[in-house]
Amino acid sequence: MSVNNQLSSTYSQTSSPQKSEKVVGNKIKYLRYNWIFLLSVFIPVVTVGLFNIVVDPYDVFNTPNLWGINHSKPRKDNNDRLYKATDIIRIKPVTILTGSSRTKQGLDPNHPALEDEQPAYNLALNGTNIYELRRYIEHAISNQKQLDLVIVGLDFLMFNSLRKNRGVFSEKRLEKQYIFFKDFINVTFSLDAVQASKEAIIDSKKTPLEYPGYGENGFMPELNLDPEETQQRFGGNIFLYFKSPDSRYQLSTKFLDELKKIVDLSEKNQIKLMLFISPSHATQWETIRATGKWSTFEKWKREVIKITPILDFSGYNSITTEPIHNDMENYRDNSHYTPKVGNLILNKLLSYKEEEVPEDFGILINSENIESHLTKIRQDREIWAKNNPDEVKLVKEIKQKYDALRAEKN
Repeated sequence: MSVNNQLSSTYSQTSSPQKSEKVVGNKIKYLRYNWIFLLSVFIPVVTVGLFNIVVDPYDVFNTPNLWGINHSKPRKDNNDRLYKATDIIRIKPVTILTGSSRTKQGLDPNHPALEDEQPAYNLALNGTNIYELRRYIEHAISNQKQLDLVIVGLDFLMFNSLRKNRGVFSEKRLEKQYIFFKDFINVTFSLDAVQASKEAIIDSKKTPLEYPGYGENGFMPELNLDPEETQQRFGGNIFLYFKSPDSRYQLSTKFLDELKKIVDLSEKNQIKLMLFISPSHATQWETIRATGKWSTFEKWKREVIKITPILDFSGYNSITTEPIHNDMENYRDNSHYTPKVGNLILNKLLSYKEEEVPEDFGILINSENIESHLTKIRQDREIWAKNNPDEVKLVKEIKQKYDALRAEKN
């Protein structure tokens, strides 16, 4: 071997370990930086997740609600389709009370007549249509094969073809025995959840604990309402009705079929089904009349009793005609009744202390008496309108105000 070759060989042999050590050193440094980067991302994400789980602003994790810390949760009410789906999975009630926000605010699952039907849960949803209602009943059945009693408060508005599924409604979270993965991510790690947690903490510091068990079984009556704003709430809700798609109501045969599915579903699963028509205030019926949909309202009742007999608490009776004043006992606005009225409804449905229920409150209607029943409501309306001209005028003036504003925009 030549001297040059020997030198080259010797150089290569002596230099290789140095190069190798340098490469290994760089890899270690690179891995160290990777771990630091991953930890810098992982720790804040985990911290955010734990924060949202502890505060639990939507009440999906069933973490303790501590007074002054997280007992008040402003975002919860409008996320009822989320937290009620997870409540059903956890609680597995044998009794459910369902319907719209009227039922949600009015029917107490802890009513004495339901003592032997526990656990009971208020599965009512804000602004629902009858399709969403049917799907949540199916969700309850899938999680509790021993579901025994279903009480449904029906509202005219549920059957409006213009009332679409709420944007927060999701088929994917239903009929599961676990929280839907996307929901878990959203309520644990999203910035929106962080904001909701902050709002819960802030609101809990300034909001008194008026009702300790608020919302724990789906029952969410209106709290902390200013009695001096009663007239304003009535007027505001009436105006919103004229503004909403409900004023252009179209009775949906598809939604009537959904009611038939609920009846069939109950029979198939040997569930006791009790249905009633909700008792809104007389000014709500006057508002429907002002939109020209009274005949459609009557047609809806005729179609419902073709499917099943039902207790009708609507119309102009001793409960619904309570005069509008600051200290009302039966209503918070023209649409929503109080738990006091809800208790009377449950008394009537469940044959409990019926002597406390006014005789004209809750009439069982069927194919035999529907026409005489509708005729009597029309007659009762004329008497009410004659005795309450100011409330008739209130609805009329709000309608004129809305029409004038709409004309200006056009």
